[in-house]
Amino acid sequence: MNENKENIKKIFKYNMSFYYQSTIIYFIVFILYVVIRGEFIENSYKLMTNDPIIYFFAIIVFVSLVSLLYNLYTNKYLEITEGSISFVNRFAIKTFHFDQLSEIKISNPRQRLRNRAFRLIRIKLKYRRRPVIIRPYDYENENELINIFIELNQKLGNI
Repeated sequence: MNENKENIKKIFKYNMSFYYQSTIIYFIVFILYVVIRGEFIENSYKLMTNDPIIYFFAIIVFVSLVSLLYNLYTNKYLEITEGSISFVNRFAIKTFHFDQLSEIKISNPRQRLRNRAFRLIRIKLKYRRRPVIIRPYDYENENELINIFIELNQKLGNI
C-alpha cells in the first residue's frame, strides 16, 4: 500500500480550447465573408479570386489550423508525482525533483476571479538563474493545479 502512495501521478493536460475556438471563429468569419461577398456584392463566385481579403482570411485560417494540429501532435501535459514535477511533450521530458526547488511563488489569489488567465506560478530552482513559470490557465483543472502548488509551497516552508 505504501508503494501505491509513492506512485500517485497527477496529470494536467494542456488546455486546447483556445486553439479550437480561434480556428472555428476564423473559419466561420472566412465563410461568412465569402458568402456575403459572392452573393450580395459580386452576384457571382467567379470574380472573388481577385479579392486580397479572401487570401488574407485563408492565410489566417490556415495558420490557425496548423497551430492547432501542431499542438495536438505535441501532446503537452504536466505530471506531478510525489517527488517531482515533469513537463512532458511528444519530444522531451523535463523533470524537476522537489529537492531542487528553493522557492514557489503563486500570484495573488484575490485576482483569481478577475484575471485568472494572468495568474502565474513561479518555481525558483537551486541551480537555475531564471525561474520556471507555469500559467495554470494553460492546463485543464487549473484550480486543482493551484491547490497542489499551494500544498507543495507549504511543504517547502515558504508560506
